[in-house]
Amino acid sequence: MFGGFGVPELILILIIGLVIFGPGKLPDIGKAFGKSIKEFKSAQSDSEDKNTIEAKAELDEPGKEDK
Repeated sequence: MFGGFGVPELILILIIGLVIFGPGKLPDIGKAFGKSIKEFKSAQSDSEDKNTIEAKAELDEPGKEDK
């Protein structure tokens, strides 16, 4: 399901999270985790876009030969 984790594993992780952090803090932790993943994906996408632009710029430069 999620990176090799099935439903039983996810339920176990949720139960452990409830025991460690308690039901009051779990939504805040989930929100922070989701925000971190969103920022990571955004940075990864920006990096891929930058690499694509740089590769196109190298190909578009006339008179440049590979050594």
